[in-house]
Amino acid sequence: MSEQRMQANTAYAICAFNDIPSRRAMGFHLMILDEDGSQRPWPIIVVRWGKQVFGYVNKCPHNGVNLDWERNQFLDPSGNRLMCGKHGSAFELSTGRCVDGPCKGSGLTPITLTVLDGDICVTGVRLLEEEHDPSGKS
Repeated sequence: MSEQRMQANTAYAICAFNDIPSRRAMGFHLMILDEDGSQRPWPIIVVRWGKQVFGYVNKCPHNGVNLDWERNQFLDPSGNRLMCGKHGSAFELSTGRCVDGPCKGSGLTPITLTVLDGDICVTGVRLLEEEHDPSGKS
């Protein structure tokens, strides 16, 4: 099986489904492995709305800043849209499309999420997994 095909089929558990309450969003700081083996930070947002989950790269298309103005503060005051804490751009939860603000008409970069065995998992990428030292000396 090719490396690219294995990558597309790999699911990395991010958190338990119930770790994110319905109608809330949570940020995660992951490390992605590029095709050349280099590592880079990959901040993402996971939104849970009832039984649905949506994921986006945590990067405003207006100027590349993270959306959260305080840790895990991603939603507008009404709780119905993602909002950039720096410039107030508002994004639809289900599509990531900017509907108000400086980047209106553009959108967040979506990521592929799935729920497996009660965990929210990201697929279609290759992540750097934490290695655990069996001696306990991490």
